[in-house]
Amino acid sequence: MTSAHPATAMRKAKVRLGDRIFSTGTVVAGSIILAVLAAVALFLLMESLPALVAKSGTLPHGAPNFLSYVGPLVFGTVWTAAIALVIAVPISIGVALFISHFAPRRLADFLGYVIDLLAAVPSVVFGLWGILVLAPAVQPGYVWLNANLGWIPLFGGQVSGTGRTTLTVGIVLAVMILPIMTAVCREVFLQTPRLHEEAALALGATRWEMIQMAVLPFARSGMISATMLGLGRALGETLAVAMVLSPASIVSIFLVTSRNPNTIAGNIALQFPEATGVSVNTLIASGLVLFVITLIVNIVARYVINRRKEFSGANG
Repeated sequence: MTSAHPATAMRKAKVRLGDRIFSTGTVVAGSIILAVLAAVALFLLMESLPALVAKSGTLPHGAPNFLSYVGPLVFGTVWTAAIALVIAVPISIGVALFISHFAPRRLADFLGYVIDLLAAVPSVVFGLWGILVLAPAVQPGYVWLNANLGWIPLFGGQVSGTGRTTLTVGIVLAVMILPIMTAVCREVFLQTPRLHEEAALALGATRWEMIQMAVLPFARSGMISATMLGLGRALGETLAVAMVLSPASIVSIFLVTSRNPNTIAGNIALQFPEATGVSVNTLIASGLVLFVITLIVNIVARYVINRRKEFSGANG
């Protein structure tokens, strides 16, 4: 049994010139991004080889090998970024919820404008604020923490007399990543289906219970994305860390002492102008390590978001 197909079914749909240009442009743009990423990775790898195979005594600070040199820097980078996230995540979610569900319309618009404006402040301004205003202001508090809570390892050790500590850097980084995290969370909260919110309220839920049942589950993947964006900036921040931190090549969890683990980005900013020979390759190799850390963070974030998406309602 055969069936006749209409002639129109045999024709190919006519491709418009604008569609062809748009599709080609998107493919080219995506290819350029991948090519640039591959070129950066290749450059870092090639320039890092002399440092990776360098013999003992030729690396900066007399390090026996590259791993012993970069290890404290990796710890300092992750440690300061973790402190910044601990401070910034609850504040950014709280501010975003206030703007999206509690504040009057005019106040919400004003706060949104202020947050967007804060995101445009240069890093050097945060660095100057941290070293000239924040560090002297919090130093008496560090003395109190050390005297009364010194039995906790985080607040032990010899307290800094300048306030230029790991905790100060964590606070500065938290302020820096707060605007972008708040802006993303705010937009995600505003995308919550209105019917979900009204249904929860109609069932007798309070406003906070409605947020727990409808808003937060829907926005979970978006909050994870905002956290990863903030973490990415905290990991790679250079100038503010270099200006505020009193660094040393150590691994230490003390938050209020004068000797603090440096970060990869801050170390590169401080050492690169005077570096020569293998020292330059060593700094580039440490940049490669930071590149890998950032890549791993983004891969893990994407994996978590994809797993949570089907439970958040974000896929419709």
